[in-house]
Amino acid sequence: MNSELIGGLDIVKEMRSAPGMLKAELNLTAVEDAPVVAIRPLEERLRNLVGLKRVMVFIKGTPDAPRCGFSSKIVAILQEEGFDFGYFDILEDEEVRQGLKAYSKWPTYPQVYVNSELIGGLDIIEELRLAGELSALKA
Repeated sequence: MNSELIGGLDIVKEMRSAPGMLKAELNLTAVEDAPVVAIRPLEERLRNLVGLKRVMVFIKGTPDAPRCGFSSKIVAILQEEGFDFGYFDILEDEEVRQGLKAYSKWPTYPQVYVNSELIGGLDIIEELRLAGELSALKA
């Protein structure tokens, strides 16, 4: 802490067992005893969502009823190119909507994944299409 070694797990456990000692050492005033691993289930859920189908698109709305112009356009491109894709409506789940931005390090929607790997948003998909490279993602 503050560039000084306090100790390993055994020391931290001892500090935690003494009432208020760990909080005082960390200079924290209101620390919940909630487990730090609370993020893990979301990360696992996101990993599962991006892998639901070979091609997954995270959009606002559904392919039949997109709720923004960018989502509408990306759905149209994928359909015109003959992609078989799954989708997730990010407006239905705020945890996924915010969590996926951090998970992917991509701040906007839509987001397109192929084989669980982020390809990008509408701008990237349009560039790939114009370059004749989009259809290669179907294979």
